[in-house]
Amino acid sequence: MTDATTSLPPIAILGAGSMGGAILRGLVAAGLADGGVTATNRSIAKAAELAELDGVTSVALEANPRGNTEAVAQADIVLVGVKPAMVPDLLDEIAPHLRRGAIVVSLAAGVTLATFARHLGDEVATLRSMPNTPSLVGKGVTGLAAGPAASADDVALVRALFETVGAVLEVPESQIDALSTISGSGPAYVFLLVEEFTKAAVRMGFDDDQARLLAEQTFIGATTLMDASDVDPAELRRRVTSPKGTTERAVAVLQAAHLDDTFTAGAEAALARAKELAAGSWHAPALHGIDLVLARPRAVPLRHRATARGGDDR
Repeated sequence: MTDATTSLPPIAILGAGSMGGAILRGLVAAGLADGGVTATNRSIAKAAELAELDGVTSVALEANPRGNTEAVAQADIVLVGVKPAMVPDLLDEIAPHLRRGAIVVSLAAGVTLATFARHLGDEVATLRSMPNTPSLVGKGVTGLAAGPAASADDVALVRALFETVGAVLEVPESQIDALSTISGSGPAYVFLLVEEFTKAAVRMGFDDDQARLLAEQTFIGATTLMDASDVDPAELRRRVTSPKGTTERAVAVLQAAHLDDTFTAGAEAALARAKELAAGSWHAPALHGIDLVLARPRAVPLRHRATARGGDDR
């Protein structure tokens, strides 16, 4: 991660919603908003909330419809954080107002570099990025793909920006959508696991507060241990799993439910949607109309469910 002495040029974040807002707050937390960050948002209420952040100029488009063009006119790096369907019109709006040498970075899933070049011109330096929401706490991971007009210095500058909020992985554009299905969507998968783990704890007799504490702290502790360890997750799992113990029985049940296939199917579904977005299909089909092949994994017989055994804590 880039240290707090890093100097960044003026930045505009157009659409400081979920992802743009996470990056914005990450920059503020790292003490790097003092170089000048302008954030635009549609609503007055949201803009007022962001205005409380140190070093941030917050603009409500409801009150100032020219906020986006005014923001980019003062920025050397422009982050485009609006919804994918809104990107083409936004690019047309800001194109005449970009500074010479400005770098435009997409935060939008499924919007290609070719789309940016078509609306901004081939000479504008563009990059696609795919950060994730843990950037809010400096633990994000961002995929970066550079457009043909982006120089090595441009890429290094944008990389430094995202390193303030986590790790960065440079990939060709052909991999950015696949990356989004892992790290971009990944936090939602983890939160879903915590949800289900919490529900399991409730079914085991714990009250809601106890179940949440047990589930959340277990995930926090396990990931912190993994971060501090020099071995891979499979080895860490083996160290917790005593032969013929309760954990071994539980893991066998989870593996019998084909978690590997289920996670792959989920990532493939996300990738298919990213390709739809890239093709200009902004409206998602209803989920019941999608063939979710592994939506109903094979049931596990009761006799194979994990049971606690006296004298065996693993």
